[in-house]
Amino acid sequence: MALPIDFITRTRVLLGKEFDSLEAALQTDAPVSVRIHKKRLTPLPHSSAAKWQIPWCKTGYYLPERLTYTFDPLFHAGGYYVQEASSMFLEQVIEQYVTTPVRCLDLCAAPGGKSTHLLSLLPEGSLLVSNEVIRTRSHVLAENIIKWGDPNCIVINNDPEEIGQLTHLFDIIVTDVPCSGEGMFRKDIDSTGEWSVANVELCAARQRRIIHDIWNALKPGGLLVYSTCTYNTEENEENIHYIQEELGAEVLPIATHESWQITGALKYNHPVYRFFPHKTKGEGFFLALLRKAEGEIKTLRPNCKSKKEKGKAASAIPEIAKRFTYEKEGNTLSWDGNKLILRPESVSKIYPFFQDRFHILSAGVPIGELKGKDLVPTQQLAQCLILNSGTFPSVELSLEEAIKYLKKETLVLPDRIEKGYIVARYNGFPLGFVKNLGNRANNLYPQERRIRTSYTPEKITVYRC
Repeated sequence: MALPIDFITRTRVLLGKEFDSLEAALQTDAPVSVRIHKKRLTPLPHSSAAKWQIPWCKTGYYLPERLTYTFDPLFHAGGYYVQEASSMFLEQVIEQYVTTPVRCLDLCAAPGGKSTHLLSLLPEGSLLVSNEVIRTRSHVLAENIIKWGDPNCIVINNDPEEIGQLTHLFDIIVTDVPCSGEGMFRKDIDSTGEWSVANVELCAARQRRIIHDIWNALKPGGLLVYSTCTYNTEENEENIHYIQEELGAEVLPIATHESWQITGALKYNHPVYRFFPHKTKGEGFFLALLRKAEGEIKTLRPNCKSKKEKGKAASAIPEIAKRFTYEKEGNTLSWDGNKLILRPESVSKIYPFFQDRFHILSAGVPIGELKGKDLVPTQQLAQCLILNSGTFPSVELSLEEAIKYLKKETLVLPDRIEKGYIVARYNGFPLGFVKNLGNRANNLYPQERRIRTSYTPEKITVYRC
């Protein structure tokens, strides 16, 4: 891989003789890493699991080889998330600084690595708002949130400036800001051709604007996580110094272990955390944690109900729907058109702030859709952690059958399976629903999520439970 000349010159000045080690590391293959869903999968099943564990993430693992993700049913079932190892360092922020339920915003959330990680880390009763400003990427984000199955999440597609109007609503804001991507050169060779000094300067300015836009939404005393996947100081230390000087933030330390070989600041003297691929097993990454100064917290007023809701009587909730999920105090069921939505208390409390003001992709879990007189259970319900598995019969699929299901092909179910809505499972993990009609079974896997290729590789390497 040929690195841009200006990048070499600038980074050599930054690192000195150490640059040669970085350059050599960028010519090697990137490590393969995943983060497992701790409520669905157990750690790697062999005695040498500790050898593969990512040291700063309890559920993160390096893999000796790439899995065939497209054809691994556990990937589609949300059993694990394919994520770059260095970015899992976010876990240390939550573990060390967050002990009570919070409202958290993941501002630049697509494709969903940090959001699904946060859903696994935040204390019980917390709420996550995941935002992505680019429309096409926001749908990928929403799909990955569905797979992860945690209902305590709202997914939106809005500009940071719009979200900044939510005065003092969030205790934590995670900003994995768009950057020049130097840390991804090894994984995305094409990105080297897009890199330039001018783009670095453009990104640094845009990052400062994003922080300014969102700052009002962070509570006084709240935490802001700032991260990039780049090496230069303009987008990293200089922006952290700017946030401290201009916005009065305090830069907080994060406890680390010497064996992790994380690098500190290359400019100024703030506690910041850099991952270089010649020292840590992962890609280039930078993270800093900042705390907003204490002050008076302003109470935000929610929107009034929209005109279409005023005076409209709520439709009755079918009794069967109440058995779709495990009962939990604070959960509410309500209609949104012909869809029945379950919202945990964490979501329903904050939903009025977003209703009619933001582009909401999901808020809670649609558990059923009314089609004629039939309430059809949704894909979101099938993959939700609060699915009441006792309500629906299930059928266990082989690997070959699971792949056919994920391609939305027709399945032949055993005669013993009763008629009605059936949960299709692989290794015990729900993939979605089928409707068994007796003589045939309708595959209800969403058309837009199906495996589109007709090709199936001869060798399929999957995660082994």
